[in-house]
Amino acid sequence: MIHPMTVFTEATAMPRRRAALEQAGLLALFGVAGALQFSIAIAQSLLAVAVVCWIALIVIDRESVEIPSFAWPLVAYAVLTLISTAFSPEPRTSLMACKQMVLFLIVPLVYRFVRGSNAQTMVTVIVSFAAAAAAVGIFQFGVLHYDNLGQRPTGTLGHYMTYSGLLMLVIGTALARILFGERDRLWAALVVPALAVTIPLTFSRSAEVGASAAVALLLLLKDKRLLAILPVVALVFFVAAPARITDRFESMFNLKDPTVADRLVMLREGVPMVKDHPWVGIGPNMVQPLYAKYRVPDAENQVNPHLHNVPLQIAAERGLPALAAWLWFVVGLIVALSKMLRDRNQKLLAATALAAVVSMLAAGMFEYNFGDSEFLMLFLILVTLPFAAARGKYA
Repeated sequence: MIHPMTVFTEATAMPRRRAALEQAGLLALFGVAGALQFSIAIAQSLLAVAVVCWIALIVIDRESVEIPSFAWPLVAYAVLTLISTAFSPEPRTSLMACKQMVLFLIVPLVYRFVRGSNAQTMVTVIVSFAAAAAAVGIFQFGVLHYDNLGQRPTGTLGHYMTYSGLLMLVIGTALARILFGERDRLWAALVVPALAVTIPLTFSRSAEVGASAAVALLLLLKDKRLLAILPVVALVFFVAAPARITDRFESMFNLKDPTVADRLVMLREGVPMVKDHPWVGIGPNMVQPLYAKYRVPDAENQVNPHLHNVPLQIAAERGLPALAAWLWFVVGLIVALSKMLRDRNQKLLAATALAAVVSMLAAGMFEYNFGDSEFLMLFLILVTLPFAAARGKYA
């Protein structure tokens, strides 16, 4: 016979245990959002903590798994990636790319733990850590002389493209709060100039393009008349920025620039890859090993790790069905977020997420940012936040 006191004790312990797991999962995700701007190892360790908390809630408390509707294309994309890996000429090499699919768990994790006002707190965490990251980059450029193409500011991260890509996402996040937020707007206003300065200091043209696209979108969403600000900002940039920064920006319009020319060449190399393997691609992580086979005579580089274009890279590596799944994800996300914009209570987070999508797409025409782990993690956090904040109202 079960003692009544035992039943009472277990019933009391369950809400406490649930609350503890929810708190731990939420704090871990806050840590992920901040830490990934400084250390991918710390961010992934905290992500593992959040996953454990989530699994515990599913197993112990018998929670059902819920995901927003826009995540289903990501599931299809992951499955198609595994199929492509199975047909890869080097499955072990391709399997390394499949590990990144684990990061898609960020979507159900944020959807589960970062509810209601916690979504706004998450944005504050992201903007605050980005302010510190930007300060590191400015110090590297101005004091440590990371001021040339051979040595660019990287923050505390391993690559300048990752660093600039994260700052690109955050500048849209901060500007959205200024334009559509009801609190903490002053802090965001103080951070935006630092972000706007640091991105050009990395000499990353794709991040400049992505940030410009995000800013233009947000100004348009607020009031199309605000677009008149952009020419003024451009004038200030060309007057105040060092010549090597403005020269780098102008080089993106020079078809004879070696890196621009090589990106155009990569388009010519990627198309045959897709034609030869339209259904399953050449295999994840196989662009570099097979590059010599498709390299054209006038290519600038002997080898490239990827094709510097997100849609082309996906089609070449994983096939046209995977590209269709990715486009399904992007279009579905844009449609859902556009509907959210009509809701005054969700407009800030919806605009933030749309800015992230637009900047990813714009920069992704010149860089394979969707394959960068740090970038992908922050991107998935930002696009999931509106759905988590309004959980139940928008699937």
